[in-house]
Amino acid sequence: MYYSHFGLSQPPFRITPNTEFFFGGGNRGPILEALIYAINQGEGITKVTGEVGSGKTMLCNMLQSRLPANVETVYIANPSVSPEEILFAIAFELHLNAPRDASHLEVMQLLHRHLLERHAQQKQVVMFVEESQSMPIATLEEIRLLSNLETAHSKLLQIVLFGQPELEENLRRPEIRQLRERITNSFRLSPLKDDEVRDYLEFRVRAAGYRGPNLFSRPVIKAIAKASDGLTRRINLIADKALLAAFSENTHSIDLKHVKAAIRDSEFSNEPPRPQFRLGLALSLLAMGAGLGITAYAIFQPQRSHQPTARENVSGHLRPPVTQRNTDSDTKSVELPATTPNGPADVNSNVSAPTAAPDTPSTPNATTSATPAAAPPMVATPEKRVIDEKIYKKQEDIKQVSANSQMPGKDGDPVQLRITATQNWLARQTQDTHTIQLLGTDNTQQLKHHLNIITKYLDVNDIYVYRTVAKQKPSLTVIYGAFSDRQAAKDALARLPPPLRTYRPLLRTVRGIRAEIASHPSS
Repeated sequence: MYYSHFGLSQPPFRITPNTEFFFGGGNRGPILEALIYAINQGEGITKVTGEVGSGKTMLCNMLQSRLPANVETVYIANPSVSPEEILFAIAFELHLNAPRDASHLEVMQLLHRHLLERHAQQKQVVMFVEESQSMPIATLEEIRLLSNLETAHSKLLQIVLFGQPELEENLRRPEIRQLRERITNSFRLSPLKDDEVRDYLEFRVRAAGYRGPNLFSRPVIKAIAKASDGLTRRINLIADKALLAAFSENTHSIDLKHVKAAIRDSEFSNEPPRPQFRLGLALSLLAMGAGLGITAYAIFQPQRSHQPTARENVSGHLRPPVTQRNTDSDTKSVELPATTPNGPADVNSNVSAPTAAPDTPSTPNATTSATPAAAPPMVATPEKRVIDEKIYKKQEDIKQVSANSQMPGKDGDPVQLRITATQNWLARQTQDTHTIQLLGTDNTQQLKHHLNIITKYLDVNDIYVYRTVAKQKPSLTVIYGAFSDRQAAKDALARLPPPLRTYRPLLRTVRGIRAEIASHPSS
C-alpha cells in the first residue's frame, strides 16, 4: 500500500527471508564467508546459534545459494523426529527412495553407498538442520553417528546445526558430550548495535528501490534499536508499521510518533496498544482506500461528457476498503498493490507525490463517473479538503505508475523469450563455460521487474533465464554472459554495476546448470 508513496519497487521489510535483502553487517557477512570456508575444508560439525529473529534462516538460505555447484545440500526444517525418522528424512531429501519397511541398518547402508558415490564424483554432501535446539537428544546422537561416515582422508557428510541458544544448553548435557567434541566451528549471531541498525534500515530501503534522502533519523533509529533489541525480525516489523503510519498521514518523514505507534502495535511490546492509534489509522486508510477505489472505477469506465473536478469525486461514492490480516504468529498487515488496466503496477523509484493543489480540476485522462446534474454541491469543509487532497494525489500517483509500468519485450513475454534463448545458448556451450548467476525468484512478475532493471545496464542478448526448483517450489534463475574460464568470469563479476551487485551474484558453470536442470525435469 505504501510502496509507491515512498518510491519503492518492492516491500523492504518482509519477515520472509529473501536473499536479495541479505545484510552483511553485524558480522553476518564474515560469518557467511567463514561457513563457506568450513564447508570447503570438509571437517567436523559446524554450529550456528542466535536468538529468535536474529537471521539464522536468512544466513542458511544465503549459504545454500553461495556454495559451489559440486556441493549437494540436504535441508532438514523439522528436526523434532526420532532417530529412525531422521534417517528416512535425509534419505528422502537425497531422493534415495528408501522402503518404508526398511530397517535402521538398511537405511544407513543406503545413505553410506550414496555418499561414497558422491565422493567418487568429487562432490560434497552437506546437511543443514534448522531449529536444532528442538531435536531430541537421541536424534542428536544419531547425527553424531552420521558424522562417523568417512574415508581415509575426508568426511562423507558435513553437518551444519542452526539453533537458538537452548542448543548450547543441550550440548552441555553429559550424555551428548561426544557430539560436542565433534563440533569444530561455532558461530553466534549477535543482535545488531545502534549503528548497525541504522545501516540495516538504510540497506533494506535502498535494496527495495528507494532513491531519496534518508528516511530514518537518529532518534527514530535509536527508538527502533531499543524496542527491537537489535533482532532483525523485530526491526522489520517495526519499520514496516512505521512506514504504514507515515503513509496514513500522507507524509514522507518517519517521526518518533510513527515508531512509537508501531511498537505499541507489535506483539513483543510491553506497552498495550492505544485504541486512538488504531482508530486514527483505520480512518486514514478508509479515506485512502476510498480515493483509490474511485480512481480505479474511473479508469475502467468510458469517458462521459461531464468532466468533474477532484472535489466532486467525493460526493456519495465513499466505500470502505477491504482489509486483510495475516493469521500467522508474526502479525503484519497485508499490502494490496496498486493496479492498472494492464495488471499490477510496476512501481519504480521515479514515482513521487505530486505538488498540485487539491482543487486543481481533473484532466481528461483522469475522468471519473459524473454525479447527477441536480445533485447539490458539497460544502467545502476543512476535513473534506484534506480528503480531497489525498484522493487527488493518489489519482496522480496511479497515473504516473501506469505511465511507467511498461516492461521490455512488447512483442512477447520477456521471461519466455529469455527462457527460449537460454535453451539454445545452453545447447551450444561447453561444459566448462562459466557464467554469472545474478538472481533467482519464484515470482514471474517480480522477475519481469528485475529484468527491466538489469537491461538498463547489460545487453539483453547476454541475459539468460532457466527454470529450476528451489526449496521445493518452481523457480526462475537469471544468469549473465559466457566466459571461457573462471578468471574471466571473476573479472566480469567485479565489473558489474553497483545496482546489480545488490543481487549478490555468484559464479556458475554450464556443467552445474545442466545438472541442476536435469535434476528437476518437471520444472
